[in-house]
Parts: sequence; C-alpha cells; structure tokens
Amino acid sequence: MKLLRHIPEWSTSPHEAWRDWQLQQLRSYLSRRVIPFSAHYRRLFAEHGIHPLDIKSFEDWDHVPFTSKKDLATPRDFVLVPDESKLRLEPGMIGTALMHGRAAAREKAEAEFRPILLTSTTGRSSDPVPFLYTKHDLHNLDISGIRLMLAGRSQKEYRHINLFPYAPHLAFWLAHHAGLGFGTFMLSTGGGKTLGTEGNINLIEKIQPDIIIGMPTFIYHVLREAYETGRQWPSLKLLVLGGEKVADGLRARLLDLAGLLGSPNTHVMATYGFTEAKMAFPECVGQTHESSGYHLSPDLGLVELIDPATGQLVPDGQPGEIVFTPLDARGTVVLRYRTGDIAEGGLTWEKCPLCGRTCPRLLGPISRVSEVRELHMDKLKGTLVNFNLLEHLLDDQKGIAAWQIELRKRHDDPLEMDEVHLHLTAEPGVRESELELAVSRRFHEATEITPNGLHFHSLAELREQLGVGRLLKEEKLVDHRPKAKPATATVALSS
Repeated sequence: MKLLRHIPEWSTSPHEAWRDWQLQQLRSYLSRRVIPFSAHYRRLFAEHGIHPLDIKSFEDWDHVPFTSKKDLATPRDFVLVPDESKLRLEPGMIGTALMHGRAAAREKAEAEFRPILLTSTTGRSSDPVPFLYTKHDLHNLDISGIRLMLAGRSQKEYRHINLFPYAPHLAFWLAHHAGLGFGTFMLSTGGGKTLGTEGNINLIEKIQPDIIIGMPTFIYHVLREAYETGRQWPSLKLLVLGGEKVADGLRARLLDLAGLLGSPNTHVMATYGFTEAKMAFPECVGQTHESSGYHLSPDLGLVELIDPATGQLVPDGQPGEIVFTPLDARGTVVLRYRTGDIAEGGLTWEKCPLCGRTCPRLLGPISRVSEVRELHMDKLKGTLVNFNLLEHLLDDQKGIAAWQIELRKRHDDPLEMDEVHLHLTAEPGVRESELELAVSRRFHEATEITPNGLHFHSLAELREQLGVGRLLKEEKLVDHRPKAKPATATVALSS
C-alpha cells in the first residue's frame, strides 16, 4: 500500500487492507529498527524467545509483554541507538553512499537517529519521563499536525493562535508543527504563564483569529474574561482543545461564550494525545456539534484496546484500556504501551458519519483508570468512586463557573479518616444555596457519598487555586492528605 499520508490512503483505505499493512510494517519496523537498536526491547524479546519475523498475526503480537510507565525508570534504554556497523550495511545506506558519497549517507543516518528535541510527561503522578525526537520524528509530527488541521477543516488563509504554555510538552509542539506542516499562520503566545490572561486577550483582540488552540479550562477562562470586558471576536470559527478531558457541559459553555463574543457558528474540536505516542488524534468537525470519535493514524501507530484487569484484547466496539505501539518512530520508542486511559465507546473501523473517512476511531468519553479509587467511608467497608464521572458531573452542572475537588485528612492527622471537600464558583445570578443543594444531591447519586464541605469562592480566587495560566494542567483534583497513598482514599461521610 502506497501511503501519501495526507488524505487519500489515510482516510479511505478499507479495514482489511490497513490491518494487513500494519502487520507487515510492524514486522519490518521491529526487525530493522527496534530490536537491533533498543536496549530494552532487545533484552525483552530475547528473554521471551520472540523474533519479530515470527509475528505473523495479531494473535502472535498479543504474546509480546506490555510496557507501562513504571518500566521507564531508565529512559535511555528506550532510545533507538544505531549500531554503525549494522547501519552501513543496509541497502539504502549503501545506495546513498555510492550515489552521493559517505557524507550524504552519514547525514541521512543522523536525520533518522540523532535526537534534536525533547518533550516529557507532566510528572503529576510520577517523575517526568523524557521522550526524544529526531528529524524523522519531527516529519511525522508535521504529518499528524496536518491531519489535525484537516479534521478541523482549517484553511491556509486562517489565523491560528496557540495558547498552550511554552514547555517541553507534546501539546505545544504539536500545535507549532501543525502550523508549519499545514503552511498557515500560527502565533504561539506561551499561555497564561507568559502573557497572563489579559495579555492573551489583548493579543487575540488584535489578531482576531479564526482558530484558538489550547487547554480547555484556560480557553474557557480567556473567553469568559473577554466577554466580561466587552470584547468581540467575530472571526472565531473553531476552538481546538487538548491536554484535558472535555465534558459536554464544558463544550456547551464554550460555544455559548463564543456566541456572546460575536461568533455563534463556532465549533469545538477535542483532541486526544499523550507524550508516549508523540502525536495526538483529532475529533472530526462536521456540520453538527456531535463528536464522532478520535480519528487515528493507522500508518503511524497501532492502537489496541484491552481489559484493564486481565490484559486481554476486547472486541471492536467494547470499552477498554488504550494500548499504543508506534510503527515509524525513532528517538524514544515504547511498544504496547499501556496508557491507563479507557475508551468508553471502544474502537471502530466503520466509516465516520461526519466526514466519511474510514480510518479507525476511538469512541469516547476517554477516562483514566487511576481516577477510579476505593473510598472507605468507615473502617469496615468501602466503595469504588469514579472521579472521571464526578468531573463530567461537575462540568455538566448548570450554574457552576469553576470547581475543584480536594481530598484532606480530618484534622490534618495522617491516622484520621479522609474527607472530600468541593470548591465552587457560582455563575452570576445563581444562588449559592440552590447550587449547593443541587450539587450535593447529584454528588451523592453518583458516588453514594456526600462532600464533607462545599466552599464557595470568587472566580479570581478559584482560578488561582486551580493554577489557571500558571500550571501546565489545572489542578481539578488535588490531594492534600499528609503521607497519603495516591491509589486509595478513606473518606468520612458527612451527615
């Protein structure tokens, strides 16, 4: 299969053709690049007696062990470091040397393997892990960025503003390369930490962009502040969101704000990405505001869904944990990487109802395995509480302008029971007493517990508490318990 990598084959090739091609590409990639040049996977495949050429089906591939975040304690072992003696014997390198000289062959090898960019995980649940990119990877970043532009129906004459923070973080660099690859105007402001909310608003006022890209909560606060200060942004066509989950309630609020700013026909496009993939996957933007899932790039990566408890593959259309394997990456490479993210709607190869593309799609919402925690309401019994569900519940609750969930220990004593406190800002005109009653009732219906405290703040106070514009990701769920273990929580019930 010839891959043009922009529209034709990426978007229209049938399921069977892609699966055959992926298996062939996987064997070639493993045998020519990963196993010879990755210290970790060379050891792993040898220990399990697996040879890449023996992987003749996806059932064979299922025997390869998973990689998880805890395996990345020695990041260098996951970097492809070529053996020069093996590399110079490759037909492509020999041909380049014969036709263009040894210097050209060396330059070709360096473009493929020399690291020139570093991003890292955010380090919120563990130490940050660096991921290295080569020129080869940056070319692929251009491709995935172009596909985000195409899925969002951007045009080259559009003006784009990137509000992601300046940081060694995938979201910022992908937005940057999307502009470069697509050949369009892209202004990166550095987000709130660089210019502050007012500085970003003033710059948007001058540029009047067609598309704004950034963290959902920061874009929400920028749009809200802009409306409250009387701005008008009539050119706005699309808000592209990354780095956080996007609940339906937040989408609706963003669309309402865009309308109040003079752009009633604005659309919202969420993206799903993670550092280890070195790319992100876009929702399709159609004529409606409904999401049809996240469009994958089957030429760049293989996505599997597994049962998070058993590790067994789940059928298409069934919820499961997302497992990712690159098919063309250099620099840092992880195989069968367990993301800890659950695609609640599963994986589908059916034609997208909005755009007609037949590339695979992940159907959301996407939630975190780690956000399902066991909460002990007394010393004898406990219950599993899905904080992903609570986040959507609070985002969807009308009347809430901002919120934060806080876990504490009673009396700040490590041996005492835990408490859940909810911090809220009410929308203008909403009575706090009525909102408190509604939120407490919905909280209890969803979790069978009641918050130990509901605390109301001004919007400015809660923005500071959330870290809006200051942190890479706003702290919507914070754990202030002394010496607490992050996986479990023991909660005292309020009466």
